[in-house]
Amino acid sequence: MAKNSLDKFIEEVGQIWGPLTSEVIAGCRQHLEELVKAPSTEEWLAALHREAPTYNEVYRDPTHGFVLLAHTEHEGLYRPPHDHGRGWVIYAIQQGEIEMRTYARIEAPDGSVKLVKRDSTLVRPGQVQVYLPGDIHDTRCISGPALLFRFTERDLKKEDKEEHRVTRYIERDGVWTLGRL
Repeated sequence: MAKNSLDKFIEEVGQIWGPLTSEVIAGCRQHLEELVKAPSTEEWLAALHREAPTYNEVYRDPTHGFVLLAHTEHEGLYRPPHDHGRGWVIYAIQQGEIEMRTYARIEAPDGSVKLVKRDSTLVRPGQVQVYLPGDIHDTRCISGPALLFRFTERDLKKEDKEEHRVTRYIERDGVWTLGRL
């Protein structure tokens, strides 16, 4: 039986999987770049386009724990600055355009925290963005509907809910700062 692009992705990532290294990131990135170029005639991808889910768990690896999610986002959807705690993530765009900005966290002598925008990247179909543990970023759908994949080394939603490891930021008086007082 012929493998589709998703099956090939899962198999190839499983073969290179291990602790966080430059090689693991490079391999996962390469395989994700190949995955987003899959023909939309493949049933799994056609279903994502047809159903346009805001959140869909495409695959969860029972052995290694990595998770591939698909998100359909409408133009203008904004997700404020956040990190992914101790986890890492790779975003890949299959359709549409997403602006992703990165930030540095600056702590003043009085202990107050603010974010300084570092960079802004417009991520287009076929492109990916990598965020390592502690990296802070936001996302805005520029051209939609956008179909993006989020590949994570672990179930970050569960980890955030149970261990509260994700840091979220809010805007106060034009400055991004910690989401909690």
